[in-house]
Amino acid sequence: MIEHAIKFLKSHVEGVLATVDGDHPRLRAFQIMKQEGSTLFFATSERKEVYCQLQKNPNVEFLVMHDRVSVRCSGRADFDVDDSDKQWIYDHNEVLRRLYPSYDTMAYFKLPIERMDYYDLRPTPPIHKSFDLSSGESHDGFVGARFSK
Repeated sequence: MIEHAIKFLKSHVEGVLATVDGDHPRLRAFQIMKQEGSTLFFATSERKEVYCQLQKNPNVEFLVMHDRVSVRCSGRADFDVDDSDKQWIYDHNEVLRRLYPSYDTMAYFKLPIERMDYYDLRPTPPIHKSFDLSSGESHDGFVGARFSK
């Protein structure tokens, strides 16, 4: 089932990124720029609020939804992105090339997914799977599907 959730992310790149600004949550539309397995790559500008928020608190969630299916990912934003990945992201995204003069004028971060929830509300009963990618644990169901810290 985890492979199904990863595949869903690959085919639905637009989602919502949740950050924290002090003690206030902040949501914004964001796009996955590249995916390598369970690691998602993003691009932004150092001048944007999201960049400052991630510098102060790198804990994020990313949500993708389509046709009553959703995948929620959580982890820590990591700004240590290889130069070749930055160049690839820039070269393969027309919007970035229109907004920024070169790939090295942007900030890139990756999200190695630590936890992921897969919801499919289409069947009866609905499907819910929770995955802890660091431990390899998974849980089924909507009730009691919590990981211990």
